[in-house]
Amino acid sequence: MLRLYENVPFQRAAGNAAPMEHLLMSQKERTRMGVMKQVKAKLLSIVVAGKLLRLSYRQAKRVWRRYRDKGDKGLVHRGRGRVGNRRKAANIRERILARYKERYPDFGPTLAAEHLSREGLRVDHETLRQWLLAKGWWTIKRRRQKHRQWRERKACFGELVQMDGSHHDWFEGRRDRAVLMVMIDDATNRTYAQFSEQETTRAAYDTFEGYVRRHKMPVGLYVDREPTVAEQLAGQEPLTQFGRVMKGLGVAIELAYSPQAKGRVERRNGLLQDRLVKELRLAGIGDLEGANRFLEEKFLPELNRRFWVKPAQEADAHRPVPPNLAEALNWEEERVVQRDWTVAWQGRWFQIDSGHEALCLVGRSVTVRQLRDDTVQLLREGQKLKCRELAKRPLAVARPKPARTARPPAKPKEGHPWRQFGTGVGKEFWRGVKVRARSARQLSPGPRSASASLRPHSGPGRVAKESPAVNNRTKGDIFS
Repeated sequence: MLRLYENVPFQRAAGNAAPMEHLLMSQKERTRMGVMKQVKAKLLSIVVAGKLLRLSYRQAKRVWRRYRDKGDKGLVHRGRGRVGNRRKAANIRERILARYKERYPDFGPTLAAEHLSREGLRVDHETLRQWLLAKGWWTIKRRRQKHRQWRERKACFGELVQMDGSHHDWFEGRRDRAVLMVMIDDATNRTYAQFSEQETTRAAYDTFEGYVRRHKMPVGLYVDREPTVAEQLAGQEPLTQFGRVMKGLGVAIELAYSPQAKGRVERRNGLLQDRLVKELRLAGIGDLEGANRFLEEKFLPELNRRFWVKPAQEADAHRPVPPNLAEALNWEEERVVQRDWTVAWQGRWFQIDSGHEALCLVGRSVTVRQLRDDTVQLLREGQKLKCRELAKRPLAVARPKPARTARPPAKPKEGHPWRQFGTGVGKEFWRGVKVRARSARQLSPGPRSASASLRPHSGPGRVAKESPAVNNRTKGDIFS
């Protein structure tokens, strides 16, 4: 919009006259004003003016009539500055805002409009958003984009290889969905790919071995990894089975925490999802074995020939293939040797050979290694142990319990101290005690126990005094 004055320059009129009126015009209205001025000066006809303004002859006459009657002001849209016909009444607006402030202060405009409509306060979410912006109760939230820095290609072939699994309906319903494991060289775009049922560690091993058999061992791999919250808080890099194997082979692992970080392999996945799907359809392939054969013999050679990029350096950074590559691609876990020199692992039992008796392995940890052909090896500090798999779980050997012989109860001797104090004198002694106790209860008014009849009464905090009769007798006479 532009602010213009009337056709005369702005100046204060003579006397007390006010300055000319301000006009707010759009670019479209200014264009019409220029054309109408030429019509007024008889330089253009209304027919030609309508063609220049992309208006019909009838509409061009209406524009000219308004300009002729009201001047430049007649070209300004007459609805500008006026209240819209669909505008909510002021009392309804205040009622909606008050309800929002009362119950939905932390709601967004869209969600708040949905809840307000359930209460009978119908308002468009965009209208509510404008009201909230005017009140300062809502702010425009712009999604910030994370800054990413462009990374230059590696200089040599084999210096870095990006690896990823692409999940897609590669066979368009001719079979179940599969995963295409893709490896692409960062310097040359040379691609190797292999189909698998799922994106597993075994699939990664098979794909890596297929690449190494063709191009030798790369210096580094660029793979995606999403660490857990605990690993992020501890600042630790997770070491998976694949990472452990690559570390043992001397292949550096670089982790990409976003798809954008390994954009080269992501773009190659998009190209394969477009071209490879159509090629498989034309070839009529609907199984993984045929698809992998098609990739190796026809599709990948043509793809690498067309999209190959010349590296900055001609040197090949790949290293020789280790002789034990198939054995190096494995799974390893720690287990403890039992007392019978067996090791349990995933429901299977292995018996260690007796030739390792000098190692004293009972209660110690050994490494259980599984190869891709399901072969299991046991290792102790890198040394392979001879073992054999048991057909079933070994039974626990029950230890025989020693037989318990019944012994006759031992009676204390006549001179034993136990007998001297009346503890082991036998039933006859206690029968006599009970008889004397009953006689004592008959003579005394209060009830007393048999043992209490043998000892004098003493109050709390006082030392009991022996009766003269008891004092004149020895302790042995009491139990006689």
